[in-house]
Amino acid sequence: MNIKKKFYFSIVMLQVFFVFFIFVVINVLVNMTYAQGTSNSSEMVSGILGISAAIAITGATIGAGMAIKTVGTAAISALTENERVFFKAFLVIALGEALAIYGLIVAILLIFKIPSV
Repeated sequence: MNIKKKFYFSIVMLQVFFVFFIFVVINVLVNMTYAQGTSNSSEMVSGILGISAAIAITGATIGAGMAIKTVGTAAISALTENERVFFKAFLVIALGEALAIYGLIVAILLIFKIPSV
């Protein structure tokens, strides 16, 4: 396996790991809140899930913006020298865009998990 394939594979596996890790942490927080058995536990769960969704979308969009900024400038520089690298540059920028979409998906899933108060 060459270096590029290893790099792409490691990025995909890291994203899958982070999504799994986020859901495990959120489930632990929600279960701990329900286990306390207080009267306002559903409000606490709603707050935890709302803040988690906000953190997910904020972190993903900031990370995607930083990735696109860095990769976009390098891609434009490479395109000015060689026009055959367009697909490679486009692919790397699309991976940066995918980070924001993953954050949006995680936030939507967390919002749908909020119980009705």
